[in-house]
Amino acid sequence: ALGMKDGLKERVEHGLKQAALWDEVKNRLKESALYRTAYFLVSLGVLLLDQWTKGIVMRTFQVHESREVVPGLFDLTYVQNSGAAFGLFASVDSSVKAIVLNSVAVLVFLIVSGYALRSSHKSVRLQVGLALILGGAVGNLLDRVRFTYVVDFLDFSISGHHWPAFNVADSAICIGVALLFLDMLQKEEEIEEKPADAA
Repeated sequence: ALGMKDGLKERVEHGLKQAALWDEVKNRLKESALYRTAYFLVSLGVLLLDQWTKGIVMRTFQVHESREVVPGLFDLTYVQNSGAAFGLFASVDSSVKAIVLNSVAVLVFLIVSGYALRSSHKSVRLQVGLALILGGAVGNLLDRVRFTYVVDFLDFSISGHHWPAFNVADSAICIGVALLFLDMLQKEEEIEEKPADAA
């Protein structure tokens, strides 16, 4: 009888441990889903803002029309960019260019998506950076697929020297890359500190 009681007690304890483990797994999945939904909304927000601002420019500006916002510093100028970000390769005239640029954009989308899903949802800076890059990449890719060019309109200049026009998607990509760089630097510092702490 004592053996049966011990066996029953062990089974009950094992069942309770399994239930607690399952609850922990469910809680972690819920937490991960909430975080990843937030990151998806960041990407979606970038995409919607990018497409909305481009739509306004296309409806209210003629190509190459410029309107002064901050004299000598910032204008809105409608540019149809057939090259990469900030007008890179725009002067290259080749039928292969569009295929290459679209292929690169799709590749970036796949790599960033895969890396985001493989990385911890708690790495907020890394994940926000990836979400910004993803939203920006999709925004510019949509332009290329729809129009064969990207709509740029943010035009900054200093002393008459103009920085190539860009858009919300380009801005999001640059901020995202900066966040990834900061995240990388922090991880390197943590790795360097660990041996020092151990010593």
